[in-house]
Amino acid sequence: MTATDAVRAAADILGERARLDGPIGTLTTYRVGGRAALLTVAESEDDLRLVARAVQASDLPALVIGRGSNLLVADAGFPGIAVVMGEGLAAIDIRGTTVRAGAAASLPVLARRTAAAGLTGLEWAVGVPGSVGGAVRMNAGGHGADTAETLTRFSFVDLHGGADGEFGAERLEFAYRHSTVQPHHVVVWAEHALQRGDIEESEAEIADIVRWRRQNQPGGQNAGSVFTNPPGDSAGRIIDAAGLKGLRVGTAHVSEKHANFIQADEAGSADDVRALMDEVVRRVEEHAGITLQAEVRMVGFTE
Repeated sequence: MTATDAVRAAADILGERARLDGPIGTLTTYRVGGRAALLTVAESEDDLRLVARAVQASDLPALVIGRGSNLLVADAGFPGIAVVMGEGLAAIDIRGTTVRAGAAASLPVLARRTAAAGLTGLEWAVGVPGSVGGAVRMNAGGHGADTAETLTRFSFVDLHGGADGEFGAERLEFAYRHSTVQPHHVVVWAEHALQRGDIEESEAEIADIVRWRRQNQPGGQNAGSVFTNPPGDSAGRIIDAAGLKGLRVGTAHVSEKHANFIQADEAGSADDVRALMDEVVRRVEEHAGITLQAEVRMVGFTE
C-alpha cells in the first residue's frame, strides 16, 4: 500500500471526521511546524476506537495532541494521523475526594476546580499548561510534586489494537518525567485521590505558583522546559553557566529570562528550534561534560 493509498484508506474509515493535510504545528504552544497527512478530532472514546480502526487498516503512524504544550512538529510535518483531543473528553467529575478528569482537561483548570472544591494535592498543576492525558504520559509535575503522587487509576485506548481499558496507576511505572504510556496509547481519563484541604490555603498556593511563573518564566511561543533536570542539578542553571542565554539559531533563541526555555519567533521555523536544541546539547557537553536529555517530544524529524 502506498502512502497515498494508506491515507485514503484511513480517511474512508474516519469519514467526515477526516481532514486531509491538516495544520498541526499551529496547535502546539510553539505555534511553528508543519501539517499532518490526516487530522481528526476525537470527542469520545468511540471516536478513539474509530481512529484505532483507521490506524490498523492503514498502518499509518498516529500522533495524539492534547494542548500541544510539549510537542515540536518538524516543518516537514507528520506523515500520519494526528488526533486532537476535543472538549468532549475534557469533563472533570468530583465525588468526595476522588477526581476523574478527561484526558483533554486543562491542568490549570483542574488545579483551580479541585482547590475550589476544598481539595488539596493538585495545586502544582496550575503551573503546567498541558492536559491531563499529557500529564499521565510524561508524569508531569512542578513545585515539588507530580502526577504520580495522586493518580490511582486511568483508562486508555491502544490504537494498535493491543490490550487496553482501565488500570491502576502501578501499570505506568512512573519515574521522573516518564511513564509506560506509548505514542499509540491514548489516555481517555485519569482518576486522582486527593485530600480534604482549606480552600483559601489552596487558592493562595495557586496564586503563588502563578506569580512565580510570571516572574521567572517567559511567555510567548515556547513549550516550557526543554530539557529534563539531571540528577541533583537544574538544566536551566547548567545552560546558563555555559553562557547560552540569548543564543540564537535562525528564528529561535534561548530565553534571557530562563535558560531552559527556547523561544520561537512569530512565523518561525520548527527546524530552527530543533537545531538550537542540538547546539545547546553540544555546547553544554563541551562545557560541563553533561549530556542533556530533551523533555520536549519531537515529531516528524529525521534523526
